[in-house]
Amino acid sequence: MPREAFGAGSKFLGRGDLLSFEEIERLARIFVSQGIRKIRLTGGEPLLRKDLPSLIAMLSRIPGIEIALTTNGSLLAEQAQALADAGLQRITVSLDSLDEAVFRAMNDVDFPAARVLDGIEAAAKAGLTPLKVNAVIRRGVNDHTVLELARHFRGTGHTVRFIEYMDVGNSNEWRRDEVMSGAEIVRLIGAEMPLERMPANYPGEVAQRWRYVDSGGSQAEVGVITSVTQPFCGACTRARLSPDGRLYTCLFATTGTDLRSLVRGGSDAAIAGEIRRVWSARDDRYSEQRTGDPVTGSRIEMSYIGG
Repeated sequence: MPREAFGAGSKFLGRGDLLSFEEIERLARIFVSQGIRKIRLTGGEPLLRKDLPSLIAMLSRIPGIEIALTTNGSLLAEQAQALADAGLQRITVSLDSLDEAVFRAMNDVDFPAARVLDGIEAAAKAGLTPLKVNAVIRRGVNDHTVLELARHFRGTGHTVRFIEYMDVGNSNEWRRDEVMSGAEIVRLIGAEMPLERMPANYPGEVAQRWRYVDSGGSQAEVGVITSVTQPFCGACTRARLSPDGRLYTCLFATTGTDLRSLVRGGSDAAIAGEIRRVWSARDDRYSEQRTGDPVTGSRIEMSYIGG
């Protein structure tokens, strides 16, 4: 949520516009009945959501799913154990650079990168592993810190995933010439620490997996997410549920389908039918169409506005 787009004058959603925890749990159960097997709580920053462990505890009662969370790590050290105790299983932490000046400039935050590292350590101690660290790489901004990140996390058991700079939400003044490709990132790391490609963990996995050749069988690895230079729309299995109950079938979508009205006035069968209709009709190919590239299991991500 860039400050220039969401400043003090922004009109945010009222509490009544947001889905309640009970409504989120109901929708999650319906999504699971339609084949969803993973729920990821995202943001904004999900750890700002009041009583988040209570929601995780409610979701953890749904059979057959994995519950994960993505965070900027600013509040993770204080909350990691409570999240794990509530039933959270996996966590991904955003950390674009270990360089303090670069980190603060990229994220426009008033906390240090060291706080994120403390959160990562707390999450590992709480058992929220295997832990992933996401780093968005922007040419001319933090591309010179890629090797530092790779070196730092190589022996920790955590996986760093380097992400091509994307026009997420169409609000970050994205420019194509600021994209450092995944292939360049792999070559840069591999020149110092040789890498070899690994198979995907599951169909539709967004990250390419690379293992350090001399890791001694420890399976130490890095990931590369290439949604700009090698878009994967054709294999995408992700849906997104917004805080106000709108269903989006693409990360880059600007319009979604209202499920909140159905939740507050419809049956489970009606909601399931609408989900099937929207999913079967989707033809999202934004990343492929943006770059002009040809077309080449499931989860839902839930986004939250803090408060």
